[in-house]
Amino acid sequence: MNEYFHYSHNQLHVEQVALDDIAQQFGTPCYVYSRAALTDAYQQFAQAFKSREHLICFAVKANSNLAILNVFARLGAGFDIVSGGELQRVLAAGGAAQKIVFSGVGKSEAEMRLALEVGILCFNVESEPELARLNAVAKSMGKIAPISLRVNPNVDAKTHPYISTGLKQNKFGVAYTEALALYQEAAAMSHLRVTGMDCHIGSQLTDSSPFIAAAEKVLALVDQLAAHGIVLEHLDLGGGLGIRYDAETPPSIAHYAEALLGALQGRTQKLIVEPGRVLVGNAGVLLTRIEYLKNGEEKNFAIVDAAMNDLMRPALYDAYHAILPVQKRDTPVHTFDVVGPICETGDFIGRARAMAVEQGDRLAVMSAGAYGMSMSSNYNTRPRAAEIMVDGSAIFEVRARENVSQLFAAEKLLA
Repeated sequence: MNEYFHYSHNQLHVEQVALDDIAQQFGTPCYVYSRAALTDAYQQFAQAFKSREHLICFAVKANSNLAILNVFARLGAGFDIVSGGELQRVLAAGGAAQKIVFSGVGKSEAEMRLALEVGILCFNVESEPELARLNAVAKSMGKIAPISLRVNPNVDAKTHPYISTGLKQNKFGVAYTEALALYQEAAAMSHLRVTGMDCHIGSQLTDSSPFIAAAEKVLALVDQLAAHGIVLEHLDLGGGLGIRYDAETPPSIAHYAEALLGALQGRTQKLIVEPGRVLVGNAGVLLTRIEYLKNGEEKNFAIVDAAMNDLMRPALYDAYHAILPVQKRDTPVHTFDVVGPICETGDFIGRARAMAVEQGDRLAVMSAGAYGMSMSSNYNTRPRAAEIMVDGSAIFEVRARENVSQLFAAEKLLA
């Protein structure tokens, strides 16, 4: 829990608003975000890198709500996107096209065309076939595509294997040993302009050393390129800085930046970083209500109205989220598995949680601002949750709850 989520008179608050009041007004499950927490996290990055030219590109996949994107756009952020849909979201939210970097291993021709039409900052190219396709698309449009290569440095991020992206066996980027030849190939293409180098080794990193190891390998390659006459304008060193969900001890934003800037000492290229989770993760919670307390033979269950379709991370990664009662009770504590109503044994929010709760109580699933709503689904024909933004004492519904009729409005019966 951070300063933006706190108890007052035994009621859990976000900024100046009681979460119970939000639940009563908008129902559960719902996501609740703190604007102050979002702003503070971004400003920590801006302050930490103020000594050099930089661009902080929020990784849209972490949370793509338009209001959140708009908060960051107003603060001056750029955006790291991985699809044409995310590009359109950023533009709809007021983001500047010239501050967008486009990552991802499977960019389609249509996505490339859209990005070239609006004039994005850079394509982070991830394979030789993508280079050829982008050059052909740009030629057909009479445009020059600004590119960097995403270089895979084969550095172990020491994170969950599903979110590690910088090893030789991962699908991302071009092999470090092949990068020089590919850069030379790109520099010779008529409708590409080489502007930078990109590197991203994974997500939820809790140690600075993998960042520095990757940066050092990238810088050695930058020097090789310069020796061959290819001089870069920017270095995109990715994101992946972790947050505290439980007992993790990730470096602070300031310490992460200090280590990175130390490795870059003497370099003049513009620095791009792509934080996602660390900007939004601890700025949001998922509110849910206990439908039933069920005593089983071997364990007790708190069956809540949120489920794996609302928050996929526990089922997908066996991820831990703290779960707090919205109202503290002076009653006996019991241990529960907090589970949802979906018809899957993997539908759980948390295991073996000691809580003093009663049926009907509300719970706050903490650190749910990243990869919560953005990974949600309609499995079991469940409408997706509402999203709420709190700014001081003001409450804004930034995404209305879906209804069931919307879920099948595009479907048709056979004639």
